[in-house]
Amino acid sequence: MLWLRRGVLAQLPSSPFASPLSRLRRLLSAAAPAISPSTGFAVEEYLVSTCGLTRAQAVKASPKLSHLRSPAKPDAVLAFLAGLGLSGADVAALVAKDPQFLCAKVEKTLTPVVVGLSGLGLSRPDIALVVPLAAHKFRQKAMVSKLQYYLRIFGSLDTFLRVMKFANVLSCSVERVIKPNVAYLLECGLGDCDIAKLCISRPRMIASNPEHVQAMVACAENIGVPRGSGMFRQALQSVAFLGEEEITITVAYLKSTFRWTDAEVGMAVSKFPPVLRRSKKSLQRTFEFLISEVGLESAYIAHRPVLLGLSLEGRLRPRYYAVKFLKENGLLKCDPSYYTVFKESDMTFKKKFIHPHKEAAPHLEKDYDAACKGEVPTDFRFT
Repeated sequence: MLWLRRGVLAQLPSSPFASPLSRLRRLLSAAAPAISPSTGFAVEEYLVSTCGLTRAQAVKASPKLSHLRSPAKPDAVLAFLAGLGLSGADVAALVAKDPQFLCAKVEKTLTPVVVGLSGLGLSRPDIALVVPLAAHKFRQKAMVSKLQYYLRIFGSLDTFLRVMKFANVLSCSVERVIKPNVAYLLECGLGDCDIAKLCISRPRMIASNPEHVQAMVACAENIGVPRGSGMFRQALQSVAFLGEEEITITVAYLKSTFRWTDAEVGMAVSKFPPVLRRSKKSLQRTFEFLISEVGLESAYIAHRPVLLGLSLEGRLRPRYYAVKFLKENGLLKCDPSYYTVFKESDMTFKKKFIHPHKEAAPHLEKDYDAACKGEVPTDFRFT
């Protein structure tokens, strides 16, 4: 970490960070403003010319830095950030978000944090990704222990960064909020991997009031998915932050539009909870296609609701047209189950329905691939 500790001397001509700082300033197309003995340090101009903020951002940020009398401390911080590898755009975004970052003590605060994160196995590029998202929390030494905990829960830095983009978990109390939520979810039968996936899809859940998380669990159980079941994580993802009224409206829509009974709606929702979050337009288009073109019965779909979650343009239509083509040209010995046709992975579908007919229908795979990309041909071809 010798390179890092030398960074605190970046404002001196002999500093090894003098070059990164110069590059940063050239990147921002300006030099630092001069210090005037009569007017003091021109903070607003410094933020624009050296840090890359817009004039509006600088006007908003400058009052928080009005106590500065020289660029010495901000220069040291900018050199430190340049040494970590932050781009000019990253620096500008960070300063706009947390102007007081420019007042951080490099040697007493920032360097120990970086040393601590390095001890967790993070590389310099990793740390450069954390800084803009952590912002003011990066100026606190508790940052290291918090991140250590999250890396254990989320399993990787990548997952942590994805969660941080939507929920600033570093600002939450680990003891009062995060740990109680994690402990409760574990009690509900979710594993660490399940919790990590849950946090990716619903980042704010882990940082919610524990009482709210308990209410979400109760809601998942109320739609017919018991805790501990294989579908419970999906149920929790589906009902998270949905109000009881929203769920009631969706259930009523399913009954009226699909002509499902209460029992069929309950079965569909419990088997495929994500149906609660599908848009009405998407549900109706998919349902109409399955009924009108494919010829499926409404009750058949209720027993296999996952069909409503598959892409109409990217999967259902292309596969239906491919199978229809094979049937019309006598290439299938028997009618396949459309549930199987639609549910199979792309590789398995091709292995069963495309590859065996390469000689008879050499263009079929090309046409099918084009259809999956939205380029639905007017007709599948033999030659």
